[in-house]
Amino acid sequence: MTTFLSTPHGRHIAYHRTPGREPGVVFLGGFRSDMTGSKVLHLQAWAEATGRSFLRFDYSGHGQSRGTFEELAISDWRADAAALIDVLTEGPQILVGSSMGGWIALLLARDMPERVAGLVGIAAAPDFTERMWEEELTLAERTRLMEDGVFYRPSDYSPDPYPITRHLIEDGRENLVLQSPLHLPIPVRLLQGTADVDVPASVALNLLEHISCPDLRLTLVKGADHRFSSPDCLQLLTRSLEEILATSEAPAEALPISNIV
Repeated sequence: MTTFLSTPHGRHIAYHRTPGREPGVVFLGGFRSDMTGSKVLHLQAWAEATGRSFLRFDYSGHGQSRGTFEELAISDWRADAAALIDVLTEGPQILVGSSMGGWIALLLARDMPERVAGLVGIAAAPDFTERMWEEELTLAERTRLMEDGVFYRPSDYSPDPYPITRHLIEDGRENLVLQSPLHLPIPVRLLQGTADVDVPASVALNLLEHISCPDLRLTLVKGADHRFSSPDCLQLLTRSLEEILATSEAPAEALPISNIV
């Protein structure tokens, strides 16, 4: 059943929580996505079958949560995720971040390490607002964005174009994770499709090089696109989670000293 949490920032967040064993799993969705996508529902079924605690939710301005999308940005969605983890989970959690959710997951792992036991990034898109500004928008689009405060960008995932706001770009610059060292003392698994045109494989390779981590692996799936939701991709996702869980639940003396691929 979907319920709502009122956060300290005055927002009302729709969520669904499955009780179970800890460490639990928290799913962080992508830009303009909601908590009913194929990846999150696959993880929901996996959590129910394995008795694992699982939390999924909609950011403010997304899905069933309240809020005006055009007024919100990365800082708000990071605060939403942090509030739900604080209130609705116990102990360290494993974060699964898809696309923009991968950026949110990296921010949380950096800023509240005591609550993060591991991280899986699916086509993780850290700093995507800056990459969009520098590499993807034309001069005319940048000009319109700065003058009007918003630019509507066509999307392959919706019949309606996505609003890209000046606030989103400016707020993104306050949340960059690739401009300074990023040490994550937890298991990290990055999953990336080679046919992803929204977040190219080069982003995952740069992230692999940027993160300092004793247990970090990147898996490239040939032909997988940004949705990363084929049966094989979904099985890889749950295998990656189970691998992190096995590591996090192993006795300390059994943990590997280094396992970087």
